[in-house]
Order: sequence, then structure tokens, then C-alpha cells
Amino acid sequence: MTCIHCQDTIQTALSQTDGILSAGVSYGSGTAEIEYDAEVIGIEEIRKIIEDLDYEVLPENQRSDRLKVLYPFLLLAIIIAIFVPLQLFGVLNYLAPTTLADSNTGYGMLFAIGLLTSVHCVAMCGGINLSQCIPKSEEEKPKGLKVFIPALFYNLGRVISYTAIGFILGCIGWGIGGGGAVGISPILQGALKMIAGILMIIMGVNMLGIVPALRKLNITLPKFLRRKIGKKKSSATDPFLVGILNGIMPCGPLQSMWIVALATGNPFSGALSMFLFALGTVPLMLGLGSVVAKLGQKFTKAVMTVGSLLVIVMGLAMLSQGGSLTGEAYLSPTILSVVAISLIFVGVIFSMPLEAKALKILMRGTACILAVTVGCFAFWMDNRNVVDASYDVAVVEGEKQTVKSTLSSGAYPNIAVTKDIPVQWIITADDENINGCNYKFLIAEYQIEYEFHSGENIIEFTPKESGSFSYSCWMGMIYGNIIVSE
Repeated sequence: MTCIHCQDTIQTALSQTDGILSAGVSYGSGTAEIEYDAEVIGIEEIRKIIEDLDYEVLPENQRSDRLKVLYPFLLLAIIIAIFVPLQLFGVLNYLAPTTLADSNTGYGMLFAIGLLTSVHCVAMCGGINLSQCIPKSEEEKPKGLKVFIPALFYNLGRVISYTAIGFILGCIGWGIGGGGAVGISPILQGALKMIAGILMIIMGVNMLGIVPALRKLNITLPKFLRRKIGKKKSSATDPFLVGILNGIMPCGPLQSMWIVALATGNPFSGALSMFLFALGTVPLMLGLGSVVAKLGQKFTKAVMTVGSLLVIVMGLAMLSQGGSLTGEAYLSPTILSVVAISLIFVGVIFSMPLEAKALKILMRGTACILAVTVGCFAFWMDNRNVVDASYDVAVVEGEKQTVKSTLSSGAYPNIAVTKDIPVQWIITADDENINGCNYKFLIAEYQIEYEFHSGENIIEFTPKESGSFSYSCWMGMIYGNIIVSE
């Protein structure tokens, strides 16, 4: 099982089976406890019911092959191999969703997120989608283009459900922001984005099944509400209604998008963000229900693994962007990413099925020490006051210092200045280099929020503390560094 939805799906199916007196399914422990009448149904028939839902049933003393020693480390290596270069070259800035505080940017990115995370939708909701597309009898089998109609109505229901929830969350965000036009502050946006990133990372790890303990960290609807929706959904025959109900049942990526909708601080922006995210999930889901379904479930695990890796990588990107926006409580994107990956590594070690107690203690102790060492090294590297050729160095002239920089479309300049001397920072910007992301930056250390215009832009401040200080764009996607020396 990869989320609470799996638990509810299995429990509902078992509870509605003749001969089963009670069924308790636990996503957290990965087990099902079933009381049944042996004169009506047998254990093998029960096993088949679960396996027909595309889950695997293992004996109590057997672990999933996903916990084999090399498998989790291979996945970790792939995550790092994907994340590091994409983050280094700024590609993830165009994949992770923005805060959507402005209407001229960010919405296309949410569509892309929906498109990528729809791999998870296929794995989690593909069975429901298929059930709405398979005719109940040969006589009901649709002809020609009519085969698309059930899938279209199911996905239409999902899109409407997502959009309505986005509107509600935007209203809540509007209330939190005081009902102003500006919306939620960058600090709160950063905090929400970090939460969304953490949720996506946890969801991705749970989808991979490499750290079972994380299953207990689940944000979901109250149990009675989930059961009520689940029963209504299982008895519904209208694909549109099933789609509406399924949109209310949150999974990890959907929960993350809920937070993004909340962060817009505007009901219409929240609705539009969720609409575009939902729209991004449609192509793959529609293809599964009408054409891809003919290929069967052969590639489900492979698709699931790829989707899980993408969810984790995008979660790391959102986490680092959130760190860039947290203002005075600034947390380096590099440090946040390293800490997240290190914690996954430690979780994998603690989840390994080691028999010998001494080996278990040795492995776990080594994992913790290694993770702390890597974190400290990353912190040191990130905070070194080393001025290289990429820095624009200030020139002291009388009682002030001047530093000149040029704005580029995908990066902010790094500068080096001297403590206690007023700074005049002149940034030259051309129209073609000003875009929806970099046009406004935030320097939390000096409480500066500035919007660029074509020509010379002058930013003034006086650095009172020495050290290394980062600043970012209003979305936390592009950042630069300010080194203040004695």
C-alpha cells in the first residue's frame, strides 16, 4: 500500500464480501486483520480479492522485495543524480509550482506538475478510472468514440472537484492574509511551500516503500468522512459522480497542491491553480481509461517507481524554494535538500531487515554519523565567505561603497561588500532579461523588496553584520549571495 486510499480501498472491498465478518486494514503497519466464516469463504479466496485490486499479499514472515539491500540505495542514487544537476542548472525552477502571487506567471508550471504527478494518479486511481470505463455487459459495450465518454465524465468530475476545493482554499488564504490584494506574505508562502515539499517527499518515499515507518506520517480526512465518501463512491454508478467524490480523497501530491492553492491568498487564483493542476492529470488518466487500458497492468510497478522518483525530486525543489522565502528565518536551499536526502538515507538504514543485533547497532550508528557529517560539510560549504570570480566586488569611495551588477534572466548576481559602509548597488537590467520570476527580489536581511525596471536599478543598504547572506526572487526560485566582510 502506498497511501491511506489503498487502505480504504482494500477495507471496503473486504467488508462488502460475503463470509467476512470484520476487516481491519492498516496502511501504517502494512497489514490486514480479517475475521471470516470458514464455511463461506477461505483464505485463498480472500487473498485473491486483494490481489484482484492490484495489491500483493505476503506471508507474515516475508518482506517485500522492495526492501532488498541494494534496491533503496539505488533509488537514492537515482534521486540525487536527477535532483542535483536539475537544481544546479535551474531546470527545477520551471517544474516546481510557484506561489502564484502574481497572475502573469506560474500557472503553466502547475499544469506541468499535474502532467508529471499523474503517474501517481494512474497508480492510485487507475483502477477506479478503469472501473468506470469497462462495460458491465457485452450489450452495453460502447461503439466508436463513445468508448471515451465514461472516462471523459469521470475526469470532468475530478477537475470540477479539484477546482471547487481550490476556490475554498483560496478563500481561506485570503482570510489569513487579511483580505488584502497582496495575499499571503513571502514568509508564510515559504513556510507553506516547505510543508508542501515535505508532504511530497514523504508521499514519494511511501510510494517506493523503502521507509515503512513514514507510513505513520499521514495527513488525511477524518476516518468517518473517508468511510462515508468511500461507501458512496463504491455504490455510485455515474462516472461523473465517482470523479467528484474521488477528487475529495487527498493523496500526497494533491495535499501539496492544496497548500499551494491556500498560499495564493485569492479564491480565483486558488481555483485556477487547482484547475490547471487537475487539467494536467487528465491526459494520462484519459489515455489509461480508453487506450492504454488494453495493455493491462503489466507496467504498473515500473510506472509507479518513475512517478515516485519524480514526486520526491519535485518535493525537494519545493522544499528548497520554501527555504529561500522564509525571510529572517532563512534556511539555505542547499542545507534543506541535504538534510532531506540524509534523513531518507538514515530511514532506509533503520528499515533494513538486519538479524544480528550488533550489526544493526553498527549500521544505524554509522548512518547517523555519516548523515550528520554530510550535513555539517554542506553547511560549511554553503557558508564559506569565499569570494570568487562570480562575485561583483564593491569599490569603496569616500563614505560609501558602490557595486555594479547586470541582471540575467535565470540567475541573480553575487556581490561582496564591506561591513558598516553604506552600499549603493547598481543593477543594470534589459527588458529581455526581466521575466515573471526575477522581476522582484527579496533581501530579508535588510528588509528590501524591489521590482526591476529597464535601465539602472539602485538598491541601497548598510550591512551591520559580517557573514554570508542569501536573497531570492519573490517565488524562491532564483537566488543569489551577499558576502559581508570586516
